[in-house]
Amino acid sequence: MACQERLPTSFKAKIEQSLPREILNKMAMYDIDQYAPIMMRFFKEDNIAEIWKQNRSGVFVLVVSYGICKWSGQLGPKYREGDFQAPEGFYTVQENQMNPYSKYYLSFNIGFPNLYDQIHGRTGSYLMVHGACASVGCYSMNDRNMAQIYAFARDAFRGGQKEFQLHAFPFRMTDANMQRHYTNPHYEFWMMLKEGYDFFEKNRKPPKITVYDKRYVFEHFIDENSVAVAL
Repeated sequence: MACQERLPTSFKAKIEQSLPREILNKMAMYDIDQYAPIMMRFFKEDNIAEIWKQNRSGVFVLVVSYGICKWSGQLGPKYREGDFQAPEGFYTVQENQMNPYSKYYLSFNIGFPNLYDQIHGRTGSYLMVHGACASVGCYSMNDRNMAQIYAFARDAFRGGQKEFQLHAFPFRMTDANMQRHYTNPHYEFWMMLKEGYDFFEKNRKPPKITVYDKRYVFEHFIDENSVAVAL
């Protein structure tokens, strides 16, 4: 049986794991500081979690993609506590949402329900991105990938970022995929998510996200060097 490198299990060792050298080298190649701001995008259908970081010109660059080990429920948003749905929408993660004591290796709370969810009466609590490859309404990674995702967030907070955006989508919101799901009962909601998806695809900067008339609204920040904050 081949030997496998064991991940650290002690509290300090877990939270201080460094990013792999190949990732640090890639960031250097794209003129990205290790402690620069981040954002994340999760795609259910593709089982992909993307980590983006801001380079020195202010543009966000895709640094690495990880396979999502498990997410629960079906394509579509979370409506209520106990429906076992992983959320879809635009969320904010602050440093106090990080949980180094998680029983699922490491984790952070994605911030569900946000203002949009609350206005629409959606309920739920403790919706996480975590390790251990097990999910009941969360996005679960294997422990090795979770350690790296945690390290990205940790370094960004240490670099001064106050909060980062996490965009959770059912699938890549391309025109072709939208047409494929045209008859889905969530189509109207997904068309709204597509506006935020398209904004980032065009600008490579997270939008300022607000809620108006019970809808997400996506705008440029007045200060182009600002890091966007989701609800």
